[in-house]
Amino acid sequence: MQNKQRVVILGTGGTIAGRSAQAGDNVGYTAGQIGVDALVAAVPALAGEALEAQQVAQLDSKDMDHATWLLLAQHLAYQLARPEVQGVVITHGTDTLEETAYFLHRLLAPPKPVVLTAAMRPATALLADGPQNLLDAVRVARCAGARGVVTVLNGQVLAAEDVRKVHSYRVEAFSAGDAGPLAVMEEGRLRLFRDWPQGQALGLAWLPSDVARWPRVEVLLSHAGASGGLVEALVAQGVRGIVVAGTGNGTVHRDMQAALQRAQLAGVRVLRSSRCVNGAVVGDGLLDSAGALPPVKARIELMLQLMAPSAA
Repeated sequence: MQNKQRVVILGTGGTIAGRSAQAGDNVGYTAGQIGVDALVAAVPALAGEALEAQQVAQLDSKDMDHATWLLLAQHLAYQLARPEVQGVVITHGTDTLEETAYFLHRLLAPPKPVVLTAAMRPATALLADGPQNLLDAVRVARCAGARGVVTVLNGQVLAAEDVRKVHSYRVEAFSAGDAGPLAVMEEGRLRLFRDWPQGQALGLAWLPSDVARWPRVEVLLSHAGASGGLVEALVAQGVRGIVVAGTGNGTVHRDMQAALQRAQLAGVRVLRSSRCVNGAVVGDGLLDSAGALPPVKARIELMLQLMAPSAA
């Protein structure tokens, strides 16, 4: 008997909706060209499913912005509140997938599944990976007991807190690092390794409705020969927070660290993370640690912290 509960698919563009002039070209394409309805129609196994599709945005995810995040969060909150909606799938680009996933999970911590999926090859590719990823995502959204924000790509289900893009080109481009996958899809069946993600939702009211009022937080990279010049320039521009992607265990070049300490004295919040692909920042230091969060997620975390009513 067909499941009458609905899965809503929200389209935002990305490579999964990309089009190339030549079927053999997997890099010379334009992202965000194909509508979400056409993406669903390209997966015959989804025919007859109780689905709704809605286009929220149509962009290359390298150009993701705060206004689109706010719009997506509003659409998502509305759909999750509908009792007939079992779960939501979001089609997205791969470049900022991990950022959007983390932002939505921290903001909404949904009791229903929210599944972000994407593709490393455009829809016009000879061996497009988007259709299978979309099918898997819908099946994950249908799983009993599923909750929280996850990503589904290349047969792996990765939690929003853990997922990272680790390869620039291959279809196996995502990893959960030390945490490992939450689950895998095996011929349409889910094999769950650990519990679904959960958390305490901040709620939409946490976000200023005018994105121009969102605190500016930037990411800097520590490296050989690093100086404090960029830190000083950001402070002069009125930045509210800085995340430094440190070497190794979150270590920072002494000249940059001195500038970051001066920035702290001037009221700028600073977090140190690691530029390493895996691992966490362990131990105490002169700058606050971002723990296991990579730099781009630490930026979101710090931005959300600075939005807190007590921080205003």
